[in-house]
Amino acid sequence: MGQGGAASGLPSLLFLFLLCCGHPLLVVPSQEVTRQVTVNHGTTTQATTRIQTSHHAPAISQTTQRPIRVTDEVTASNFLEEYDAKSLVVWNEYAEANWNYNTNISTETSKTLLKKNAEMANHTVEYGTRARRFDITYFQNTTMKRMIHKIQDLERAALPPPELEEYNQILLNMETTYSVATVCLANGTCLHLDPDLMNLMATSRSYDELLWAWKNWRDKAGRAILPFFPKYVELSNKAARLNGYADTGDSWRSMYEMPALEQDLEQLFQELQPLYVNLHAYVRRALHRHYGPQHVNLEGPIPAHLLGNMWAQTWSNIYDLVVPFPSAPKMDATEAMIKQGWTPRRMFEEANNFFISLGLLPVPPEFWNRSMLEKPTDGREVVCHASAWDFFNGNDFRIKQCTTVSMEDLVVAHHEMGHIQYFMQYKHLPVTFREGANPGFHEAIGDVLALSVSTPKHLHSINLLSSDGGSYEQDINFLMKIALDKIAFIPFSYLVDQWRWRVFDGSITKENYNQEWWSLRLKYQGLCPPVARSQDDFDPGAKFHIPSSVPYIRDAMKLGYSKPWPEAMELITGQPNMSASAMMNYFKPLLDWLLTENGRHGEQLGWPQYNWTPDSVRSEASFPGNGRVNFLGLNLEEQQARVGQWVLLFLGVALLVATLGLTQRLFSIRSHSIHRPHRGPQFGSEVELRHS
Repeated sequence: MGQGGAASGLPSLLFLFLLCCGHPLLVVPSQEVTRQVTVNHGTTTQATTRIQTSHHAPAISQTTQRPIRVTDEVTASNFLEEYDAKSLVVWNEYAEANWNYNTNISTETSKTLLKKNAEMANHTVEYGTRARRFDITYFQNTTMKRMIHKIQDLERAALPPPELEEYNQILLNMETTYSVATVCLANGTCLHLDPDLMNLMATSRSYDELLWAWKNWRDKAGRAILPFFPKYVELSNKAARLNGYADTGDSWRSMYEMPALEQDLEQLFQELQPLYVNLHAYVRRALHRHYGPQHVNLEGPIPAHLLGNMWAQTWSNIYDLVVPFPSAPKMDATEAMIKQGWTPRRMFEEANNFFISLGLLPVPPEFWNRSMLEKPTDGREVVCHASAWDFFNGNDFRIKQCTTVSMEDLVVAHHEMGHIQYFMQYKHLPVTFREGANPGFHEAIGDVLALSVSTPKHLHSINLLSSDGGSYEQDINFLMKIALDKIAFIPFSYLVDQWRWRVFDGSITKENYNQEWWSLRLKYQGLCPPVARSQDDFDPGAKFHIPSSVPYIRDAMKLGYSKPWPEAMELITGQPNMSASAMMNYFKPLLDWLLTENGRHGEQLGWPQYNWTPDSVRSEASFPGNGRVNFLGLNLEEQQARVGQWVLLFLGVALLVATLGLTQRLFSIRSHSIHRPHRGPQFGSEVELRHS
């Protein structure tokens, strides 16, 4: 992980700025039911084992008789106490098995994880079935009512045992395939995604080198995951329907307790459009200046491999190409960190000190002994995707991150430590409520704190920047860097889950997985693939959250899930609804600057030449052996292209011979006319020419 800072989903980014601008409180009651919280390039999301909240009527358990419904609240209270005590044990054992697999991918650890998955499913079915015997309609205790309603959702455990086993194996296969995939050079050296390919995408400014990494990662990871994905969709949807949902997307959206979530998100996205399209146009101009018109069209979409990130989800790694005021003091502390001898351990110690300075809790001693703060060097395969873990015993919290010494990873370290702080704040709650008020709240808390850390003032206070900012040029540079991280990320986070929702509801079929993926990326991000794509490709699968089945638009403290999220949000900000106004106000100085700069260049906002793709003739030649080449803008088989070349050669030679013959004929006629006696107007040459 570690590329692009602490990026989060659309709702969580809006919460982020509401938290920053709407209310002084940072610590809000909340809690968390996650087994694991993961982050990619700073994007934090709960893992596949999260127990979802159902706000639909769950399906009655698979039995032919309906038991008598229990309405006694004392009986319900005793049931919940029993459930909580048992869950702490089962979830802790599962978390340990999951951790062991993630930090040492092997046959042994995968078998153990599947075994614990089965035990977790048995536990979920047993208590979920018992919870469904309660009629909570008239319960007076709303907290108890909410807890039982949540337990009634069996999630994947609703599947019949053989299908549940198949589903768990598919998830394991997809995540393992993604985590161990490598791209190999001609000399036999193989590169992992993290940190090798991610560093290359962040630092290289060679068009062809970036294209090589971009394409080969998708060939290795995406294509290998495609065979598993349709069955995953089928079984995931079946589990959702057994729990009373229309499909898996419906289940995921229910966590937000917003009936009009999709419409609300679209409206929020449209509110942010003026800022995004101006940022897009400005960045496109800078890339055009660096790579040239053959690779970047000033009125077209941007090639997706040029933005400093494997998925073009955040653009902050190309800050050096787009910095508004290059002569202003630098905003990146990486050079100072390396010069001062910072280590991954020190980065997390600094994050811990930051939270303590806010009056929050220090991490327990076990954190330092049990976390994986950098990539192992003993040959183990690990899941590098950064994640924060709660082991449900009140004192064991860990982070797994393949940290490199950079400002980017320093911000991510603070983001992940924000999740740990969240875990520690609600550890006293019943296990059912140890979950964010909605999935975006967990992300928002991490992002608020990570944003504070990235300011020039804070970096200056820890001796990483020579200046604490304050000038207009530094302010614009800072806002640009944050916008490349946060604003650029919003359409990506939105489209990832929009694509999956449409896959789950059947409006995108397996024959159109990749085509529809790029249609959404064009529509919302204004990006295009740098080389021709086909339905044999599966570019969504080259993004961690797809094979790992992690919802994406998620990403107040002690409240956790014990209250509906609008109540928690109102406590923090004074109003219960999401709004983009705080974010637009925050970035107003940058937007004003962008409007002036884009106007000066006469920039075309948007991408009216939406069908444009980069000239890929030379790029295709960089990948011999794929069986297809670009010929006159067509993606053809090599044999077809060769035939076309011979046809063009023949036509060219024929045209040359005809031209030479015509020239010789004209010369002969002209010569003959000069030596003939004059007999008045003669048009024979024109006549002869017409009939020659």
